[in-house]
Amino acid sequence: MKQNKNNDAQDLGDIDQPLLVFGGPYSNLTAVEAMQQVASQKAIPADRIICTGDIVAYCADAEATTAQIQAWGIHCVMGNCEESLATGALDCGCGFEGDSACSLLSTSWYGYAVRQVTPEQCQWMGRLPRALRFTMAGRQFRVIHGGVDQINRFVFQGSGPEVFKQELEKTGEDIVIGGHSGLPFQYSHDNRYWLNAGVIGMPANDGTQDGWYMLLTPSESCADTPSKEKSIEVSWHRLSYDVTETQQRMIQAGLNTPYKDALATGLWPSMDVLPEDERSKQGQPLILALTVIC
Repeated sequence: MKQNKNNDAQDLGDIDQPLLVFGGPYSNLTAVEAMQQVASQKAIPADRIICTGDIVAYCADAEATTAQIQAWGIHCVMGNCEESLATGALDCGCGFEGDSACSLLSTSWYGYAVRQVTPEQCQWMGRLPRALRFTMAGRQFRVIHGGVDQINRFVFQGSGPEVFKQELEKTGEDIVIGGHSGLPFQYSHDNRYWLNAGVIGMPANDGTQDGWYMLLTPSESCADTPSKEKSIEVSWHRLSYDVTETQQRMIQAGLNTPYKDALATGLWPSMDVLPEDERSKQGQPLILALTVIC
């Protein structure tokens, strides 16, 4: 691996085996442990696992979750929460409007996280790369947290073609993997893609308790192209875990917040940041089809 000085992206090289991607552990230690079990069952080692940031957020185990991720040895990009903790910021830097419900709700968990994480962990967060890059099946990938050059930019499937055009024009890679929004999705235009794995630490506002992760799998040559290049299968998967355990940890920590309830209901306590299309689908279980990139 090497640090790319031109674009500040850590280069993971060429990856020719399945890659697991997830976002938003959100201080949810139980979800992280469940994700580790899945990775073990699928025989995917730490060097082929990527977290898209926000290791710390809504739940009760900021220090323990960070320690678990560190010990696991996976690749992580810096999220806005890591940036805020590393720099001693007064808020999470999530990009919420100042008077929004999301902003008000963030006050309690962020203050708790500041008290939990150690100075050494904050220093480690400050050293995380803001982007990763790698190649798979001849395609170039960039992994970021929010937007290409704005760590806390919300990019949703419903953000609209102009947003994706603007963002994709900022990078030379074929495929961008983003995080931050909390929802899994894919968007494509002119054979370029924006992918989001979803998060494991909170449900996807779809009325279920599950988190989400994504697998990228190099496959055989595309049948509809004359080239011999392999295709890439992109698949999204639900992550189930003991939600009650996470809720109990939050209660014991004094974080009896609407996010504790959201773990069980699968519904976000605020939809301030969501485009109208995503708002209208609250409570509808997500179904994401397999995507094949040629």
